[in-house]
Amino acid sequence: MSVDLAMWRKALWELVKMEDKAKWDKLDIISKWLIATRSAVTTVTIYSAIIAGLLAWRDGFFSWLPWIVVTLGLFIAHGANNLLNDYTDFSRGVDKDYYFRTQYGVHPLVQGFWTKKQQIRWFLVSGVIAFLSGIYALFFTQFNPAVIGLFAFGSLILLFYTWPMKYLALGELAIFLIWGPIMIAGVYLVLSGAWDWWVALAGVPFGMSVVSINLGKHIDKMEDDKVKGVGTFPVRVGQTFSRYTTMAAIVIAYAVTIYLVGTGYFSVFMLLILFAGLRAFYAIAVLSKPRPEGPPEGLEVFWPTWFSGFCFYHNRMFGGLFILGVFLDALFRWLPMTLPVSMNWMGVIALVVGGLIALIRFFRDKQKEAAKAPAK
Repeated sequence: MSVDLAMWRKALWELVKMEDKAKWDKLDIISKWLIATRSAVTTVTIYSAIIAGLLAWRDGFFSWLPWIVVTLGLFIAHGANNLLNDYTDFSRGVDKDYYFRTQYGVHPLVQGFWTKKQQIRWFLVSGVIAFLSGIYALFFTQFNPAVIGLFAFGSLILLFYTWPMKYLALGELAIFLIWGPIMIAGVYLVLSGAWDWWVALAGVPFGMSVVSINLGKHIDKMEDDKVKGVGTFPVRVGQTFSRYTTMAAIVIAYAVTIYLVGTGYFSVFMLLILFAGLRAFYAIAVLSKPRPEGPPEGLEVFWPTWFSGFCFYHNRMFGGLFILGVFLDALFRWLPMTLPVSMNWMGVIALVVGGLIALIRFFRDKQKEAAKAPAK
């Protein structure tokens, strides 16, 4: 068994499909864990931790060791939750009959790659590693009561998200809170020793972007969920209301960021997120119409993850630009040199440069399309 770094990269970037058990058995341990835990999605945990770390750095509280330990612990905890999710749904008979979950990525239990005992063993090992990370955070913060509360809250969500929270239409709210204000302000709390409501508010945009993926996925599979008795938010309120809720989540992500720029908490650098606006437009345009019966021609790559696919496509760029904005915001606050213009004007310059790059890429792509088009 050799280490397959190419598979690590692939599993961290996209949901992997695989049908051959012999091929699965040849994978190294890390590759199996990354694929089974759907790490292309769980990387949102790393994004949240990076945002928290950058805000702590901006405010003079950053420290590498606790940030690395907590970030890896949270990432592994997210993976452990997905392992438990699959185990619970498989045991309750949900992940059967070509259920939505089995259509977009490897499901080791359904496909017979692992037994239930193996799955629970992987969950326990992952859970113990994540738990030890939490214990480290407790000692590092000298058992700060707020950290104890967040540790307990996170543990409960990990154990009870799949059942009963998801069945009671509470899973979507938990996703927003965990990967938005709670995780970002929580990691900041570990590094700084204090809870900051402005940091929690700064976590809202990314949390909204993440929950849009979750809402989109639950709309995509709501018909299957109805049959299986899984009472997600879309199942409870219907597709139309759920689609508009998802659109609202995307809009709120931008609105809150702009508000934070307007209040001065963030500089103009944060408006770099506007370059993800085209992807937001695509996601909202798709969400404005009912889910089709099958993939439209040319958009098969988004199927069966139709709404969630477009929301994920948006989240990747929005999250990356949000992190870039926070990084530049922090960097220019820390630069020892005296800037010839204000930081906000530097942000304007960054927006202009970004706009020029976008225009160059747009015309370059148009030229490529024209070159590929058949001559008339």
